[in-house]
Amino acid sequence: MINMRTSRRTFNWSRLLWWSHALGVTGFYTVLWLRTRPQDAHLTTTEVAPEQKLPRVSIIVPARNEERNIQRCVTSLLEQDYPAYEVIVVDDDSTDHTPHLLDELVRTHSQGAKLRTLRLHGLPDGWAGKPHALHSGVQESQSEYLLFTDADTWHAPEALRIAVARVEADGLDLFSLGTTQELPGFWEQVMMPLAYLGISMQYPPKLVNDPRSPVALANGQYILLRRVVYEKLGGYARPELRHTLLDDRDLAVLVKKQGFRLAMVDGRGLVRVRMYHGLRETWRGWRKNVFLGSRGGLPFVLLQLLGLPMVTLLPFLLPLWLWLTRLTGKQKVVQSDGETALLSALELGPLLAYRRWIDTELRVPWYTLFTHPLAGLLFTGILAQSTWRILTGKGVDWSGRHYYREKG
Repeated sequence: MINMRTSRRTFNWSRLLWWSHALGVTGFYTVLWLRTRPQDAHLTTTEVAPEQKLPRVSIIVPARNEERNIQRCVTSLLEQDYPAYEVIVVDDDSTDHTPHLLDELVRTHSQGAKLRTLRLHGLPDGWAGKPHALHSGVQESQSEYLLFTDADTWHAPEALRIAVARVEADGLDLFSLGTTQELPGFWEQVMMPLAYLGISMQYPPKLVNDPRSPVALANGQYILLRRVVYEKLGGYARPELRHTLLDDRDLAVLVKKQGFRLAMVDGRGLVRVRMYHGLRETWRGWRKNVFLGSRGGLPFVLLQLLGLPMVTLLPFLLPLWLWLTRLTGKQKVVQSDGETALLSALELGPLLAYRRWIDTELRVPWYTLFTHPLAGLLFTGILAQSTWRILTGKGVDWSGRHYYREKG
């Protein structure tokens, strides 16, 4: 009799854990979808009256060893259907063919006169590369607006006109676009959906665009900013911005904190980008900022290290284990095939639905949703390594430079 009660008690505890996990996973992905679904329609067109005078814009592109991307990016920028702008490419001490390709564009492109190249040599103490390049580019500009963009982007001809019209119409101070992610490779398709999940979980679009919320974010691939606001804030010359590896997020936080108007909307179709090529580059790229970009600091990072496998790997493994144990008859945690099916549906249903939605948004093949556990394991490793390197003073490396490394 005692053995039966003990067995029943053990069985009930096991069953409670299974149900708790299944309901937790269901709740996680349901809340995640409610928090992260787009709040703004695609930014596709904004009419500009023919007599409206458009402000001058300086497009600033930091470029360090970007021979793979620079021609496509700058060519698309030189072909904007906007009347008053210039392109300033800040060649940040490149050692590849980037300078030569820029010189060739000046000579051969019909709009080459709009392109200026600023060549930097060395990096001053206390600066990170990209903030220093952006700061240097701004010093060469006298325009009313600044557009910060990355060298791996492509811009539709109407992109600048539409963005400026939106800023002028809405009275915005900082305007950022979400971009189309080009993901032709297997590893990019595996990892970008989970990266999207993590970013949108911590920085929900609704809160980013709510002036009452302290949550702020901008996408460094496209930031349009009023120059007067940039200068009033001190720009990237501010001590807290000089060395940041999250130049877009930290600029947005400062803009919003000082009471200026910020908006980040869906600009897919206007700007495209391919961030990384292959697993090694993707790993190193995300390793650079996943720890630093966590809103909750170290406690939340530790929670993520525990939670990522719980919501990406276990929802696939636990139903499989349940069915295998019922088929073999070795252990029966649940009472019936119906309960097993319900638990499996709770574990996998919301996860697969959410992942399918992300895959559709990112235009990756439907079958990549089954790589979700692999992505979870990879990002757990990236986050663990990023955390360890920062906390131990080993630092992170990017574009041939080292940051957050202890001197000694």
